[in-house]
Amino acid sequence: MNRREFLQCAAILVSGTSASQLGFTLSEEQQVYLASAPDYNKGKVNYLTPAQRKIIAAMAEVVIPRTDTPGAIDAGVPNFIELMASDWFNEQESAIFSAGIKAMEEQVPSVYGKPFDQLDAAQQLEIMEELEAQASDSSWYEYGNVQREFISDAPFICQVKELTIWGFFTSEVGATQVLRYEPMPMAFDGNTPLSVQDSSWALPL
Repeated sequence: MNRREFLQCAAILVSGTSASQLGFTLSEEQQVYLASAPDYNKGKVNYLTPAQRKIIAAMAEVVIPRTDTPGAIDAGVPNFIELMASDWFNEQESAIFSAGIKAMEEQVPSVYGKPFDQLDAAQQLEIMEELEAQASDSSWYEYGNVQREFISDAPFICQVKELTIWGFFTSEVGATQVLRYEPMPMAFDGNTPLSVQDSSWALPL
């Protein structure tokens, strides 16, 4: 099992969803791993400080804000990010994450006079976009780079974005209230029109 497949299993264990809701097919090795895995402890994690936890929650909500559909906080994404950082990151990823959240905690108030989570939406977006600009030469941003191994040297902003998207769409909220969840007839149609309001499917067609 490669690391990407292992982290897919981790997402299922953390979020409590099923493989069918995630929309991908598990390998036999992944199925065996999940079948033998103990119940994952969903108790409160203590990897981040309370102040850092607020920053991560605010950053996740910038990536997927609540609109007419639930946002990242509604789906429990901040806890997912903390669990992944605490239990599933390797040493390199953990070091990048720790340095990134520490920089957010220390540098933002010195420039803006308030912690990140207390800034208005425009200021939060400005900071996130600046972090993206600084990280733009990372291979994480390569065009079409969507089904890849987890990039261990990805910058902090990339970690937050990837875990936010991953955590949201593997959550029950994301899979059932944002993605379309109702099963379709077992037939292939390669030319199904979608309107701009249509979301993707939580189940494979």
